[in-house]
Amino acid sequence: MQMGNPLLNMAIFGIFVLFTLFIVIRVATRGSKSASDFYAGGRSFDGRQNGIAIAGDYLSAASFLGIAGAVAVYGYDGLLYSIGFLVAWLVALLLVAEPLRNTGKYTMADVLSFRMQQRPVRTAAATSTLAVSFFYLLAQMAGAGGLVALLLGITDKTQQGLVIALVGVLMITYVLVGGMKGTTWVQIIKAVLLILGAGFITVMVMWNFGFNLSNLLGAASQASPDGVKVLEPMLQYGKDPLSFVSLSIALIFGAAGLPHVLMRFYTVPTAKEARRSVSWAIGLIGAFYLFTLILGYGAAVFVGKDAILGAPGGVNSAAPALAYHLGGEILLGVIAGVAFATILAVVAGLTITAAASFAHDIYNSVLKNGEATPEKEVQVARTTAIVIGVISIIGGIAANGQNVAFLVSLAFAVAASANLPSILYSLYWKRFNTRGSVWSIYGGLISAVGLIAFSPVVSGLKTSMFPAVNFAWFPLTNPALISVPLGFFLGWLGTVTSKEFDAAKQAEMEVRSMTGAGAEKAVTH
Repeated sequence: MQMGNPLLNMAIFGIFVLFTLFIVIRVATRGSKSASDFYAGGRSFDGRQNGIAIAGDYLSAASFLGIAGAVAVYGYDGLLYSIGFLVAWLVALLLVAEPLRNTGKYTMADVLSFRMQQRPVRTAAATSTLAVSFFYLLAQMAGAGGLVALLLGITDKTQQGLVIALVGVLMITYVLVGGMKGTTWVQIIKAVLLILGAGFITVMVMWNFGFNLSNLLGAASQASPDGVKVLEPMLQYGKDPLSFVSLSIALIFGAAGLPHVLMRFYTVPTAKEARRSVSWAIGLIGAFYLFTLILGYGAAVFVGKDAILGAPGGVNSAAPALAYHLGGEILLGVIAGVAFATILAVVAGLTITAAASFAHDIYNSVLKNGEATPEKEVQVARTTAIVIGVISIIGGIAANGQNVAFLVSLAFAVAASANLPSILYSLYWKRFNTRGSVWSIYGGLISAVGLIAFSPVVSGLKTSMFPAVNFAWFPLTNPALISVPLGFFLGWLGTVTSKEFDAAKQAEMEVRSMTGAGAEKAVTH
């Protein structure tokens, strides 16, 4: 199944890439070369701009391709991704955004190590950041492979791998040339295009049903081979309710621990703007996730479950297939171009986050004891971005064909297990100390990644990454049910078994996180 004209699709892809590259280069030539500029865009974005950029960072290929496909195939159970992703923002807004911006400088590790021993905590936080970024990059790369396979009719896995490699090269270019400022503008443009594109298709679908949601849902149940079950819970998870509970935990608690989202709070000049940016992000993200309900059920009606599953890219092909049915080659090309820009923007944001974490937290703070020059630190970050790009290309080729929304849920599980317990404890528990932070991060990280490795996601099933082998002994498809409580428990256990406590430093962090006093200097000790 190939949709549209491959030459037209490639031309629209090319226009999007050239336009965004022009923006990145223009921004780069006007900006400074300081560490603040490369990592935080010179803190030059207001709350509205940053909120749109956060939406651009958050509304990834998983949101557009994966969720629409999950709703089209599994109905109500697919919508749970949208609900989980959206509710997760309340945790980020109410508990994390403002105090994180007040306390930190460039990375999550700045906050976690503020009142603790620098080396062990920064090393642990950077390790976790790299792991979460890698899992998230897998999802975006898989989305790129599936999308281009559909639009160009490429079914050969080797050729799809070349496409994934091309995405990786473009991603590295964005980061090396534009830094955080260029990446942010790409995300702003992409978020506007994505929301407008999804909104336009949503209006077209609803127009076919007299703008009556009940008519759409009724038609979806008639078109689905599962009948009315497509409107009811547990079509996908009925035989495995614990996996559903585990997925819900990962989605709801994962966003507040995602390093590439947390890093966005540092691109605004004040804590007030950080809070405002999350409010903007919630509005835009909420509207988009309402669109995914219509897009998914619309694809179920106009494209059909069997056609979606049989297309190159599988479940991820639902939204492009719907666009092709409703608007022909032109609309398909535009929507596919937007989706491609979505992937490029998100992977660029992930890459700069991982590169900043390694250069700022490991190279400068741990290896050089904070004495490296900003220029040298940025140089190391650029080199790291290239290495991360190569690794993500290799991983993306291995993950090609998986549902991208599902792959992102694994990244959320790792973030919720390794990062969130330590972040919340650091901000709100006076007694929390170095041992608690290190145990929490490594314990949550190792348990989450270990359980994923020995789950049906990796081996044992036809849909696994490695279907030819079977070493799966963990029955759940998401580890959060075990690894998130374990991360919190180990944070508590490590803290109460250590006598370390710096009252003066804790008091300074509490005042800064709650009031913003001293945040503009953002000096880490």
